[in-house]
Amino acid sequence: MRLGLFGGSFDPIHMGHLLAASEAAEVLGLDRVLFVTAAHPPHKTPVAPPEDRHAMVLLATLEDPRFEASRLELDRPGPSYTVDTLRAARALYPGAELFFITGADAYRDVLTWKEGGRLSEYARLVAVSRPGYPRPELPVPVDWLEVPEYGVSSSLVRARLRAGRSVRYLVPRPVEVYLEKQGLYRVP
Repeated sequence: MRLGLFGGSFDPIHMGHLLAASEAAEVLGLDRVLFVTAAHPPHKTPVAPPEDRHAMVLLATLEDPRFEASRLELDRPGPSYTVDTLRAARALYPGAELFFITGADAYRDVLTWKEGGRLSEYARLVAVSRPGYPRPELPVPVDWLEVPEYGVSSSLVRARLRAGRSVRYLVPRPVEVYLEKQGLYRVP
């Protein structure tokens, strides 16, 4: 099995995440893509609680049979280190060929991650970039995956919600409904 692990804080998940995962599945021939919600990412502090972010990932991935929301980092105490997640995935899916999918901006900082230089021992790293985005040259092997630009980010979604604006077509409809019901990101 060729298994993708798409890590992120997903604060909140949006259509750009889904597009990147779909492109990765298609181009790399992945059988499945696990969306791994970072419970306690060491390099950033998410706005929404981990369980809310995971609930939105679950809702966003329901309609695509290639996608699955994973609790790999949510059920593990402590900081959400990628190397620990990849070791856990190796134990859970023995024999699977693992691909760790991340954004080009995150890959740029990979050497600041816990054991970042060793990640390729556990999985093929895939950095998602947009056309024209600079590709840093680091001593960590990576496959670049260029995806069409969607023009959405989690920070854009949060800013629009704080301003009382619509996020329709920026997030999947079930996520939009969840955001409305929970009132997430409305208060600055």
